[in-house]
Amino acid sequence: MINLLGLQGKLYRSQGLQQALKVILGVILCLSTILMPTAIASAAGDLSRQPVTEITVSLGNEAGELKFFPNLLEFESGKRYKLVLKNPSSQKHYFTAKNFADASWTQKVEAGKVEIKGSIHELELKPGAMAEWVFVPMKSGTYNLRCTVAGHTEAGMIGKITIAS
Repeated sequence: MINLLGLQGKLYRSQGLQQALKVILGVILCLSTILMPTAIASAAGDLSRQPVTEITVSLGNEAGELKFFPNLLEFESGKRYKLVLKNPSSQKHYFTAKNFADASWTQKVEAGKVEIKGSIHELELKPGAMAEWVFVPMKSGTYNLRCTVAGHTEAGMIGKITIAS
């Protein structure tokens, strides 16, 4: 005798019922082995959920130097970063690194109360401005960084960005 859902009853020894239960159990086990790894992989592959590493870059400084501080940026492919760009100088500057941007997945750029999504190739920061660029580098290599305001590149406002595998 077995107590099933609070009712006393006999254990059915029907071959048909046993076979149906085996098939149902088999289907459940098959689906769980197929779907569970997919669910785990998609959660791990969601780039927007990775922890973020924050790096601050100053475009120029209060003394008017035409440099990026730091001017060498190093990232790892597949990791998520937040690049905090600040312009403490009295003139506008550009953060231009088109090939680097093409080699990265951009989640968003935030500036003020505006959030921008999609491809980013150049950011202009007016005096006193700040912007945050959240991205994941995807393709290893070394990329040029420069400020494209007339005369700034020539004055030394350049840098390198490397993405390691």
